Parts: sequence; C-alpha cells; structure tokens
Amino acid sequence: MGLLDSFDIGSQALKVHGKRIDVHAKNIANIDTPNYVRKIPVLNSTEDISFHGIMNAMKNDAFGVGTLPDLQGGVNFTGIVEDPTLGEKIYKPGHPDADENGYIRASNVNPMVDIADALMAQRAYEANLALVNITKSMAQRAIENIR
Repeated sequence: MGLLDSFDIGSQALKVHGKRIDVHAKNIANIDTPNYVRKIPVLNSTEDISFHGIMNAMKNDAFGVGTLPDLQGGVNFTGIVEDPTLGEKIYKPGHPDADENGYIRASNVNPMVDIADALMAQRAYEANLALVNITKSMAQRAIENIR
C-alpha cells in the first residue's frame, strides 16, 4: 500500500463519516417532529477482509501460497434504512397530522442513541483526518529527504 492509497482510503472515509454525522444530526433535529422515522446509515467495507474472505483469496492464488493478498481496505456508505420501531401514540385531536381517532405518532428517535452514534461518527471522522494528516507529513518528509 502506497501513500496515495492511504490518501484515497482516508478521503473516502472522511466522506462516509461526514454523511453519517449528517444523518444523525437530522435525527436529533427531528426528535419532536410528529411522524418522523429515525434514519440509520448503512456502511460496508470495500473488500471482504474477514477470515473467510482472506482464506478464499489465498486459495485462489495458487503460486502465492502462504502470502496475504493485497487488500486495500476502506469503507462505503451504501444507503439509509428506516428504523422499524414505532413512535409513541399521542392523543392530540386538533393536530393536522392526527388520524381519525385524534392520535399522532411521535418520532421514534431516541436522543441518547443518536447522540452516541453521532459521537462515534465524529471520532471516526477525526481518526481518518489524522490518517490523512500523518500521510501528508510522511510525504513531505520523503520529499525533503530526496533533496
């Protein structure tokens, strides 16, 4: 893995975790919005780096027996799913969103869960920003050593 690969992985992760933070921020902003359904970001790794995936890659490489495959790593933002749990029913007969019985459905956002998820996304963003900065300083030192 070269320096450019590190930049690619870091920048891709910055985009993904930035989207993650946006999703959780929207959830937190809509805690008191009736009928709002909590959104959950879905992330996947770019390659199968599980034990099974590595063993399959090694099995397919007949001449490189015993060597680990060249895995690049990384993460992808594959979409958003809605939380299937239902919000609490609240009796508000004059509300514009009330059903025929006068009930509205409260948001199903749990603020503690979304705040914790947003903090984890922020930490992941900061870690990948540090990766990009460390890679940048390594590249600068390499250039200085060439001179």
